Amino acid sequence: NIVFLGSPQVAASVLDTLLAASSSPDSAFQVAAVVTQPPAAKNRGRKLLPSAVAQLALERGFPGDLIFTPERAGEESFLSDLKGVKPELCITAAYGNILPQRFLDIPPCAGTVNIHPSLLPLYRGAAPVQRALQDGVAETGVSLAYTIRALDAGPVIACERFSVDECIKAPELLAILFNIGSKLLLDELPSVLDGSAKQKAKPQDDSKATLAPKMNSDESWLTFDEEAKVLHNKVSFLIL
Repeated sequence: NIVFLGSPQVAASVLDTLLAASSSPDSAFQVAAVVTQPPAAKNRGRKLLPSAVAQLALERGFPGDLIFTPERAGEESFLSDLKGVKPELCITAAYGNILPQRFLDIPPCAGTVNIHPSLLPLYRGAAPVQRALQDGVAETGVSLAYTIRALDAGPVIACERFSVDECIKAPELLAILFNIGSKLLLDELPSVLDGSAKQKAKPQDDSKATLAPKMNSDESWLTFDEEAKVLHNKVSFLIL
């Protein structure tokens, strides 16, 4: 049993990949539950709408009572529901909620694995793609790593590099990296499920870590006394 946690469109693409793979006759896993952010007010009408992940799950015929939408991942009722589906593995992709230790203790064997769109330990945090574009990097990538109670600091199971075109924008790069991450996840799932991934996973070098905090509104201003390269990079990561 696998439980998937994610919220935006890029995470929905990962869930779609998992659901398709789980439907194969020789699949070693099934998606037992989906966890996502609660419905949020969107568009001009401010109507409450489900997350992209919840919408995709419903469109694929996933049972509505197995789509959990806790405000916080530490809620007792949610943790009780999660224990009820008996997950061997939890997979996160842009979920957007902090996972407490009580959550991490629930999957007994394979633990919790995260798809993170950077080459860890670089760009730990909420906005790795935006910060990489802000810095004008020539290369980034995606990492598959175990989740621990420290920000994006768990052992890395596998990673894949990606060359960054100087004209690429954040939404396109996010989609590309999560698509690569989906394939990387499927490649590594057998070793994650049989436990051998824990033996080969490499601890991160914390001394080389960089942080990628969430963007704030003050960073949206363009100041035209800055260098052209700085302005170019800012436009790349601000277009969301």
